[in-house]
Amino acid sequence: MLTSICGINWGDEGKGRMVDLLSADSDIVCRYQGGNNAGHTVINERGKFILNLLPSGILRETVVNVLGLGMVIDLRHLNEEIARLRAQGIRITPENLKISDRAVITMPYHVLMDCLEEDRLADKKFGSTRRGIAPAYADRYMKKTFRMGELLHPDLLEEKISDIVEWKNLTVEGGYRHAPVTAEEVKAYFRTYGEPLKEFVCDVGSYLDGAHRAGKNILFEAQLGALRDIDFGIIPFTSSSSTIAAYAPIGAGVPHLKLDRSIGVMKAYSTCVGEGPFTAEYFGEKANRLREAGGEYGAATGRPRRVGPFDAVASRYGIRCQGADEVALTKLDVLSGYEEIEVCTAYLLQGERITEFPYPDLLGACSPVFERVKGWNCDISGCRKPSDLPKEALSYIHFLEELCGCRVSYVSVGAERDAYVKLS
Repeated sequence: MLTSICGINWGDEGKGRMVDLLSADSDIVCRYQGGNNAGHTVINERGKFILNLLPSGILRETVVNVLGLGMVIDLRHLNEEIARLRAQGIRITPENLKISDRAVITMPYHVLMDCLEEDRLADKKFGSTRRGIAPAYADRYMKKTFRMGELLHPDLLEEKISDIVEWKNLTVEGGYRHAPVTAEEVKAYFRTYGEPLKEFVCDVGSYLDGAHRAGKNILFEAQLGALRDIDFGIIPFTSSSSTIAAYAPIGAGVPHLKLDRSIGVMKAYSTCVGEGPFTAEYFGEKANRLREAGGEYGAATGRPRRVGPFDAVASRYGIRCQGADEVALTKLDVLSGYEEIEVCTAYLLQGERITEFPYPDLLGACSPVFERVKGWNCDISGCRKPSDLPKEALSYIHFLEELCGCRVSYVSVGAERDAYVKLS
């Protein structure tokens, strides 16, 4: 069984929490795109864990975890993340962590260029996490990158360094007028942070193909959501990779395989980290109340998330992009203190009511159309089966299902591993 867990909206929907839950029935969990700009927070009986590069399945002893070829990997960050998790009692060995030899390495000069470009853009910045993701993907498509497999072949790596450093300085030094990158600092980076990771590097495509042939259950974990996809998202305020479920087998390294199941994840309200249009956004006291109730601060950056009511227009579009067969609705418990709950059911664009997500450049001219539904105004964190939920909460869930045209199969009512209700 090949299953994808993917984001329906702007990211931060709670994918890590759902991967942690569903990994109980998985043999392998694979990240297939993005880098350490991801931030998945998982709370279970062993504690609270913040994951950036490692798949959420790393918290289960029996699961093999894979970093696919579609990722960009910051060596220093990965070393630090592994060390932090080991200090929290998590076992990480070449038996339960495998890194694609074709994955691109995020270099320190990528981080530098990311910061220089955001500073140059000033008030027109894209809202980057400043972790080098866009420059790393740009170099990937320019075919001027280092890949994880080269750590296993030092002679090949050595041959590339001087040529890439010379090319990179055309931009760093010649364009941004910054001190040049040196070959020695690149070599030192590989010595310090590449050497400890060599034992994890392998042909992930061959491994996953063999696992699939053996009937293993493989769970693909996405970073961010459909609206941050490089092609289908709110350009230019997106990530630099494909966050779409259909890309999962490609980014993992097994392009010949097809998904059996796509599970979309969306919150019971809306959140957004970073820049870009966010039509249903709340401001002032309404925003503060919802942000504090949901603890809405970025796991990777600590930035306050922008918040608003559930956006059915954006969610319908995200579900379509992800080909979601079903949806997991997270953080329903956060709305428990509301007597009335707003839902964005349409947009107004130049006086016209629209229900289809528009071309990204038009989003800035859109305003939300809200409908109000009755809240349940009671604690639901102890609910574990549908009959435990107040009828108003069930009505809210069914309302969202009707608006989005997709069934809700899981509802989370708390951060803990068992704090969820399975509906179907």
